[in-house]
Amino acid sequence: MNEPKATPAALTDSALLAVGLRPGDHVRFRRAGGGSWLEAKVERREADGSVGVRDARGAARAIPWERLEVRTRGPRGGTRWEQVAERVQREEQLGIW
Repeated sequence: MNEPKATPAALTDSALLAVGLRPGDHVRFRRAGGGSWLEAKVERREADGSVGVRDARGAARAIPWERLEVRTRGPRGGTRWEQVAERVQREEQLGIW
């Protein structure tokens, strides 16, 4: 029997999971020279290993995952930002849905 081949979307999702992200996650980053934080949503993993994000204006950017922080909930339910590099180092059980 023929096995179904993985779709490009499935490959992108698995590549994002390798760095602890999912499509639609809210992230923030700074430009290479510093400055204020810019927020964006995760879209895909790029061929060079960076993460493809889309900012509030709709501009697509490719940001190295080492420079990203992902929005999470703290122990009391407040918003906190976690570096993706730290998230990669710990094992995390991801939800099914």
